[in-house]
Amino acid sequence: MLYLSEIKLRNQKLPDKFPFCVPSIKNLPEIKLQTQVTFIVGENGSGKSTFMEALAVACNLPTIGSDSVDVDETLTAAKELANWLCLSWKKRTHRGFFLRAEDFFGFTNRTKNLTQNLNEIADRFLGDTEGNRRARGYILGQRRQLIRRYGENPDAKSHGEAFMEMFNSRIVPDALFLLDEPEAPFSPLRQLAFISVLNDAVKDKNAQFIIATHSPIIMAYPGASILSFDEDPVSYVGYEELEHVRLMRDFLNNKELYLKNLI
Repeated sequence: MLYLSEIKLRNQKLPDKFPFCVPSIKNLPEIKLQTQVTFIVGENGSGKSTFMEALAVACNLPTIGSDSVDVDETLTAAKELANWLCLSWKKRTHRGFFLRAEDFFGFTNRTKNLTQNLNEIADRFLGDTEGNRRARGYILGQRRQLIRRYGENPDAKSHGEAFMEMFNSRIVPDALFLLDEPEAPFSPLRQLAFISVLNDAVKDKNAQFIIATHSPIIMAYPGASILSFDEDPVSYVGYEELEHVRLMRDFLNNKELYLKNLI
């Protein structure tokens, strides 16, 4: 199901500063979302990550692993842009999250530290009184739930495995998910597995995804729409038209020629 259906800029003169001077933002057209999965593609510096961050702020989605939107200093420019975004909803949802690849590593550290801290807090209630027993039982119960969900030490797992488990555990029905380069911790095989997880969320939980990615594997998800931030203005393109796809295919078919010219 589509929840967010349209994104556009306010019809006013834009400020003459970053991020409004980035061509893809400055000339941002009215974007009508067409499918439950929309990919955003473009070279580094094209503005896609700034757009994703601003969209997350405008949608008031929680972030995973980093500071909250209200205090995250890395989102200063995105918050300014968010004030200029006008969103239209087919059905408003407050469920879902925003995830940047770099936030995942902060998430694993926080989870590990929280597990350890809960154990230390529980040790403060070792006294044999009713109040201590209840407090200790509650704290250890929270710790068990955390371990059951993410493992006692997420760092002990591969990044791809830990990311997949975290992602799976946070998927809820009827939600909007914004993901910025989720392929970062994934091997090619894990990227294929991610497509399966994505499909389950779309088909079984009526989820909507907007995903910025460089991965030709992930963006091959059937039936998805692809918005190119390399186009001026931003516009929908076909999978076979993408420079990412053509370059990867040409390299794999002619790697000796590419390497000869590069080295």
